[in-house]
Amino acid sequence: MKQFFFQFSVIFMLLCKTFCTAQKITIPPTEIFSYQEFLSFVKKHHPVIKQANLNLSMGEAKLLKSRGGFDPKIEVDYQNKEFKKQEYYDILSATFKIPTWYGIEFKANFEENTGVFLNPQNNVPDNGLYSAGVSVSALEGLLINDRMATLKKAKYFLEQSRAERTLLTNELIYQATLAYFNWIKATTEETIFENSLKNAEIRFNATKRRVETGDKAVIDSIEAKITFQNRGLGLEAAKLKRIKSAFKVSNFLWLNDIPLELQPNVRPNVPEISVINSLLQINQPEADSLLLENHPKIQSLNFKIESLNVDRRLKLNKLLPKLDLNYNFISSSPEQIDTFNQREYKAGIKFSTPLFLRKERGDLRLSKFKLQDANFELNAQTLAIRNKINIAYAEINSLDKQFILIEDMVINYRTMLAAEERKFFLGESSLFLVNSREQKLIDSQLKQNEIQVKLLNTRAKLFNSLGLSPEE
Repeated sequence: MKQFFFQFSVIFMLLCKTFCTAQKITIPPTEIFSYQEFLSFVKKHHPVIKQANLNLSMGEAKLLKSRGGFDPKIEVDYQNKEFKKQEYYDILSATFKIPTWYGIEFKANFEENTGVFLNPQNNVPDNGLYSAGVSVSALEGLLINDRMATLKKAKYFLEQSRAERTLLTNELIYQATLAYFNWIKATTEETIFENSLKNAEIRFNATKRRVETGDKAVIDSIEAKITFQNRGLGLEAAKLKRIKSAFKVSNFLWLNDIPLELQPNVRPNVPEISVINSLLQINQPEADSLLLENHPKIQSLNFKIESLNVDRRLKLNKLLPKLDLNYNFISSSPEQIDTFNQREYKAGIKFSTPLFLRKERGDLRLSKFKLQDANFELNAQTLAIRNKINIAYAEINSLDKQFILIEDMVINYRTMLAAEERKFFLGESSLFLVNSREQKLIDSQLKQNEIQVKLLNTRAKLFNSLGLSPEE
């Protein structure tokens, strides 16, 4: 594997130097491009993987933004008025605030005000006035407020983004795996028709020679030629399927944001079931897979419900009246701690409440409806995922049995064809019977190929149903 990637890197650098303006590069001409190598390319370089990581980064940025609601803040308010060479007022107010988790805020303030027409309430000592105190939202906003709700919802959004990233990665690997397995199916089908064409050509040439010697009728040569032509038609159709499937596989191959293109001589190989199970990490027992609380879709919905619960509690809290209290110790000599005492203070109280609360009650009702909708979706998705997993296991068990049967059928059809060919060359059978035996063998081989790929696809379906995201 390391040698493969080293060779690929060298070839890629040479191509970049030679064709610096090219928009596409090609996979190096190795004969076999394994499923493991293909999956490694997809997981490392596909844009959807980067997009999924970008969504997670956006969630982290949103969390950082919400934490800003608890950042300490400095406020400076300065106003000055001079008219006709007279200072009306010069007002300076500097405040340092520290918000906390609950509806409590600590603050320190400095005021220095002068002027002829200064409002009497703004009169302060010559050295300014210092204050330190606290403000409390006693009812609405004490146990939950907008900044608390925003931070909680941002945390849930980040976890939801992680689950969504897993779902995006899972879906990408699932679609890429199906494309690769379809490429296997088309390539195997092409091989089947190539072999059948060779056999038809051999029989056609042999029949033509026997017609020339008078051992066979001309009609036998025509029949052999028709069979040869039919096999050729089948091969061309299979080639087209293989080319189309290879292009679909190329859709998933990227390197440094540059699309890769498979060369015509590159072929897939059929991976072992144990290799697929290991790469997709689906080796766990069936019972473990039904523990759906770890499924990323269920996790995403649970985090969504938690976020809606926070929103509902916030809307419920807004039904309470607003009661804001503040108390500040004041002093003109802050360096002397004992100057801050209960005799010199600044305090206030503010109360307000809507009379009918129609807006608040409407918001609360809407939040409850959204929560119910999310719970309905969770129940439906849980059942759908559980049934999807059970269907995947049922398909695997059934297709395992079907593959054993079809494998035995192919062996028997091959034995019957070999016996019929011996009889034909001994003159004891007809070309019609040989072609009939071979057609049944071809049909059984195509059926075997179809069941084999279905069996591979069911592993991919199980992986998709479990919502897994294998690490590199």
